[in-house]
Amino acid sequence: MSEKREKFVEIAEKRVTRAIKDLRLIGNLSNKNNYSYSENDIQKILSALEQEVKALRVRFSSDDKKGVPTFKL
Repeated sequence: MSEKREKFVEIAEKRVTRAIKDLRLIGNLSNKNNYSYSENDIQKILSALEQEVKALRVRFSSDDKKGVPTFKL
């Protein structure tokens, strides 16, 4: 494997594992025995996470690595 590939795999595994752990911790906030929240709070959290996943998809699928979506007809 090339050096760049090895570095990518190493960092990707660590970061994705950490992201999954953090998502599970966010999920723990759903316990109504421990927390009080509104439907609006939930929607804000989910919206923020969905926006970041969309931005991530753009960065991996676009030639524009800045993550700025481009408009095309």
